[in-house]
Amino acid sequence: MTSSKPSPGGARPMRADARRNRERILAAAEAVFAEKGPSASTEEVAARAGVAIGTVFKHFPTKQELLQAIMKDLLGRLDRDMAALAADDAPGEALFTFVARMVEQAAQKRTVVGLLAETGIDLQVASSVQMLHEGIATLLVRSQEAGTVREGVRPDEVIALLTGICQGALHAGWDRDLQRRTLAIVFDGLRASADRR
Repeated sequence: MTSSKPSPGGARPMRADARRNRERILAAAEAVFAEKGPSASTEEVAARAGVAIGTVFKHFPTKQELLQAIMKDLLGRLDRDMAALAADDAPGEALFTFVARMVEQAAQKRTVVGLLAETGIDLQVASSVQMLHEGIATLLVRSQEAGTVREGVRPDEVIALLTGICQGALHAGWDRDLQRRTLAIVFDGLRASADRR
């Protein structure tokens, strides 16, 4: 049975079924906005999530709050991905894997970021990437220790590259082929000379 006691901050913890509904709504919203763009409706999100429209509004009273939650959820997933990659037994490709995932997400979230901008929220790629600084630095060090990333590459340089690439993917909506080709060039510059392909 789920406790309904208030948490230390005063807010009641979310019940398990409510938490599941919220996760389903976010996943559905992400897919619907990616497929249908700005014309996607909250009703379509509810139908995709398999919940009533009232359930969507209970969790996200406005479309803006839903869009913000999608971006917050994405940053949380990226942070968890980074931690998993940092703990991986094969750290050599971890940094490259993470950078590729971030660029892919930037290209996919173009509609969500555009809709947030229309509501007056300007999501800054640089500040989002900067929030991941510590994890990126860890992945960089582990890749350097594994000998796949050349010595002398610094975390701020990786963050500058990642910011620029994500900005391009986000605003131009890069397709998978352009992502792959661009990342191949960037990765070639980061790789240790013996490991260049």
